[in-house]
Formats: sequence, structure tokens, C-alpha cells
Amino acid sequence: MRQLFPVTDQTPTAEEVGAAGPAQGADPAEHAARTEWPLDRLADAYAYPRGGGPWLRANMVSSLDGAGHHEGRSQPLSSDTDMRIFGVLRALADVVVVGAETVRLEGYRPARARAGFAERRRAAGQGPAPAIAVVTASLYLDLTLPLFTSPLVPTLILTGAAADPDRVREAGRAGCEVVVAGEGTGVEPRRMVAALAERGLPRMLTEGGPRLLGQFVAAGVLDELCLTISPTLTAGDAQRIASGPAVTVPQRFAPTSVLEDAGFLYTRYRRI
Repeated sequence: MRQLFPVTDQTPTAEEVGAAGPAQGADPAEHAARTEWPLDRLADAYAYPRGGGPWLRANMVSSLDGAGHHEGRSQPLSSDTDMRIFGVLRALADVVVVGAETVRLEGYRPARARAGFAERRRAAGQGPAPAIAVVTASLYLDLTLPLFTSPLVPTLILTGAAADPDRVREAGRAGCEVVVAGEGTGVEPRRMVAALAERGLPRMLTEGGPRLLGQFVAAGVLDELCLTISPTLTAGDAQRIASGPAVTVPQRFAPTSVLEDAGFLYTRYRRI
């Protein structure tokens, strides 16, 4: 992996390319591109801003022609390094926010504790793993899935005050904590951010899907987008990474970093 932006030094040091350095006659930049970054370096590269206030980050993947998934799943667009960064972003978060449809399509499981991040999480005052928070208006969920039956941290259900009371009670009996974050049946993004922050979960990560991310964009609550650009073409009619009503004025974000590995670009943008 190599860092393309911000550029600090065109020539990697021996430490950056590995203790052994490149083979004699090899291009140091090419060697660096093939060198896997240690988890600590990735964690530093993706650290949340200091200050402690709520911060909503999204992590998504897109093909070159704009598809946010292939045949309903993001995995065909992904890579080993993408999944490694996916794990790092989870390990840094207090809570992972995801839409109910994505839970169903992607077969979501509970977040796990990772030994390599145990000390970092303790130092940050975090539990062993992030909570998973499922956004749903209907509460139409399979509560027998491991996400609900055996999480390391109790799964949260984010819904509205007018949600079906029978399903709310059923989710509570299954061990979930139901968080009301809207007046109607659905979740209001600004209330969601406030409700999670009040529970001591200010470092938020959303993994979509596109409709949920579209709601966050429309409400103006998204602070950061981590977007993997996959060197693939899919054609078809797959959704973009965000869908829903258009905003009145396009929102501007500024790039903060670009990493590259095996043709994949790992970009970060922050709201201006």
C-alpha cells in the first residue's frame, strides 16, 4: 500500500517499505505498494478527530461506473485490503449504524473484539467492540440471527416513536435496546446522532446501505466519507452508494487522504 495524498515524500524510507527494504535494483515505490501497512499505522491514518463531539463517518465501496453493489452485495467489489480497512474502521468506532435491508442482504453478524485494538480501545474509554445499531421503521427483523442472539455488545434498534409496539416489545425480549429517534415510524438522522452521542457513542460509523446513506446526506449529518473506489466495471442498474431525494445544493467535501493498493483507491473526504 502507498499513500498518494497528502504527499509527504516521493521516496519511501526503509522503515516504510519494510525492515529488509526492497531487493537490489527494485523500485522502492513499487516495493512500498506491495507492503502491507501494520494495523497501528492504518488505525492512525483513520483516527477520529480529537475533541469528543459526535462524528458520523460512512464507509462505502463503489465500482468505476458508480455501482454501490453487485447483485445486491458489496463483496464482489471489495478486496482483502478493503476488508482489512473495513475491520480497522469498525475497531475505531463506538457504534456501527446500518439499515435493516443491508442487515438482511449482507447477513450481518455481531462486531467482534480484536486483540490488536484492545489497548487502543481501553485508552479511548471504549468497550471491547462497537455496538451494532440497526435503523428500521418496521422492525421486521429476524431476531434469531446471531446479531441479536449472541452479540458481544447488545444490539441497538433505532426506530421512531410510532413504531409497532408489539415488535418493539419483541425486540426488547430478544435482548435488544430499542432507541427512539423520531416522532413517526422512522428515524430522524439528527435525532439519531444526538441519541447515540447521549449514550456515550460519539464515534459513529455507517456502512449503509444506499438509502440510509442518502438520508444522512439529505439531513446534512454526514461528517466524513471513506470511499473505496474499486477498479471494476459492472454496468447493470445497481444503486449508487447513496440514493433518495436530491439535496437542494450539492454538498462539498474536501479530500483528506488517498491510499492505493493493487489498483484500489482508498479515499477519505470531510465535510467542508
